[in-house]
Amino acid sequence: MLQSPRNHRNPACRRDRANSLHVVLNRWRMRNDFAPDLRRLALIAPAQIVSRRTLPVVRRLSRVRNGRTPVTTVTTPSGVEVRVFRPAHSSGRLPGLLWIHGGGYVMGSAAQDDRWARAMSERVGIEVVSVDYRLAPEHPYPAAIEDCLDALRWMIDQPDIDATRIAIGGNSAGGGLAAALAFRARDEGVELRLQLLTYPMLDDRTRKPDPRHRLWNASANVFGWSSYLGGADTGEAVPARRTDLAGLPPAWIGVGTLDLFSTEDRGYADRLRTAGVECQVDEVCGAFHGFDIVAPRTSIAQDFFARQCDAVRRALAHD
Repeated sequence: MLQSPRNHRNPACRRDRANSLHVVLNRWRMRNDFAPDLRRLALIAPAQIVSRRTLPVVRRLSRVRNGRTPVTTVTTPSGVEVRVFRPAHSSGRLPGLLWIHGGGYVMGSAAQDDRWARAMSERVGIEVVSVDYRLAPEHPYPAAIEDCLDALRWMIDQPDIDATRIAIGGNSAGGGLAAALAFRARDEGVELRLQLLTYPMLDDRTRKPDPRHRLWNASANVFGWSSYLGGADTGEAVPARRTDLAGLPPAWIGVGTLDLFSTEDRGYADRLRTAGVECQVDEVCGAFHGFDIVAPRTSIAQDFFARQCDAVRRALAHD
């Protein structure tokens, strides 16, 4: 039904239009803060894509799969599904990377990273194992990290993977899980070559708003962490709250300067170095959260992926 002219003169309608215009103008004024490759997308990308209200819809959308990427699926003896990528025409034992998908601990699946995993496998010449872990809030901590640990144990037992050359990694919440998994692996005596942390979600205390944040903002962060933690001991469950960093594997941390996680990631890197852990930080100027996922064909995203590959290649090379 068409609204009457009187509705258009309603004060609430005028305020809504004014607020919308204010947002558009602010985004236009801030456009030069973003990297040139990302400016157009930054004008239209939402600040937040998931909340308690939108979670069911976002989950349905994230289950859409790309069937064109060759993949082998395996279920571990404990019932965890992994997706395995091995270079074409390869033989013998290869180094391995356990990859953990993102999604704020509440959404996503391993299948969403099939293209990334296939490209990493082919370019570096390794076996990539991508794990489908249980999601919060239905399965709060420690369900996800237990699934990741199970996948790592499965990898170590595989005859076609060199157990002395294994790295772990993930993006966003997957990066947070990889960081948490590094503690578990260290405590079990498992030696890892690298933790590849791509804009990792490390600290539940991060909630400072910034109008330049895209896709994942302070509000989404509160929702994701509260869903994941439940009543867990944050001193154990949250990587940035851990105090026992000595003995962790070397780390590579990549994050955009306009990512909500920029400050926490750089702070974690500093603490790793203080604890004697080698850590390389790759800051992408003018990049927001998940920029390489939503704009994979841009030069800034492709260069970022190339540096990820270089980090993995160096870490998994023969001694």
